[in-house]
Amino acid sequence: MYGFSRIHSLYVKHTISAMRFSVQTTILVLFALLTFSCSGKGRGPKIYLMEADKAYREGNYSLAKLKIDSIKTVYPKAFDEIREGFSLMQEVRLAENQRNIAFCDSMLRESYDQLNEMLTRFDFVRDDRYQEFGEYYPKAYPHQTSLGRNGLRSGVREKGALFIESILLGSTVSHNKVRVTSRDGSFAETGVVTADGLNYRFNTSERSYEIVRYIGNDENGIAQFIYTFHDQPLTVHFMGSRTVTANLTDAAKRGISHSFELSNLLLDIEQLKLEKEKSEVLIRYLQSRKEK
Repeated sequence: MYGFSRIHSLYVKHTISAMRFSVQTTILVLFALLTFSCSGKGRGPKIYLMEADKAYREGNYSLAKLKIDSIKTVYPKAFDEIREGFSLMQEVRLAENQRNIAFCDSMLRESYDQLNEMLTRFDFVRDDRYQEFGEYYPKAYPHQTSLGRNGLRSGVREKGALFIESILLGSTVSHNKVRVTSRDGSFAETGVVTADGLNYRFNTSERSYEIVRYIGNDENGIAQFIYTFHDQPLTVHFMGSRTVTANLTDAAKRGISHSFELSNLLLDIEQLKLEKEKSEVLIRYLQSRKEK
C-alpha cells in the first residue's frame, strides 16, 4: 500500500557505485605508484597519458582523472605530458558532467511521472496574499476535519519539507512535544517546540485548542516511525505540564505515510535539480576556458 519512490534508491545506488569504483581505482593507482617507487622504474609519462586517454574514451572518467594526476606525481618534470594531461582533464570533466546531466534528466523524467500520480492523493493550498510557496495536505486525513479529535495531522511544503502538527482539544496542558509509541514499546519523540507561530493556542465558544507544528529537526523522525509502524496500533502522548494520550487513527496514519512518501520524492527532485544545475555551471565554465 505504501512505497518509497524509486528515485532516491536509484540515485543513492548510482552514487555508491561511483564511490566504490573510485576507491578501487585509487587503490590500483596507489599500488602502481608504490611499485614504481620501489623498483625505480616507471612506464613513462606517455604511457600514463595514453592510458588516461583510453579510459576517457571508454567513459571511465574516475580512472582517467587518476591517471592524469599520477603523471604530475610520478613525473613532476614531464612538462609536456603534464600540459597535455591538463587539457585532457578538461575534456574528462566536461564529459563527466554531461553524463551527470543526462542521468539527472532521466531520473527527473521518471520522478515527475511518479509525482503526478502521487499528487492525486493531496490537496494543494496556497494563499497568494502571503505565501510564496504552497503546501500539500493529504486527502486521506483532511486538515479541515482534523480539528475534531486529539491526534496528529501532516502536510508537505511545496519544496518537500514535511511537517507534523499535534492537535489537543479541551485539555490545557501547554504541550510542546509529542511521543508516538507502538505496541512493543518502540517510540519516536519530537523536539521541544517553543517558537511563536509553531506553538499556538486558541479558544472557541465550544472548546479550547492546542496546536503545535513540528518541522525540520523538531519533527525528529516521527513521520518515518509512523510510516514504518502504520499497520500497528500507535499511541500519541501529548507532553506538557502533564501528559495526555490518544490513539492514532488509521486515517491519520495513512495521511502521514502519504506525506512522508511525497516529501521524500520532492526532496529527491530538488536534489537532482541542484546536481544538474551544478553540472551545467561547471560545463559553462569549462567551455569558456576552451574558447580562450
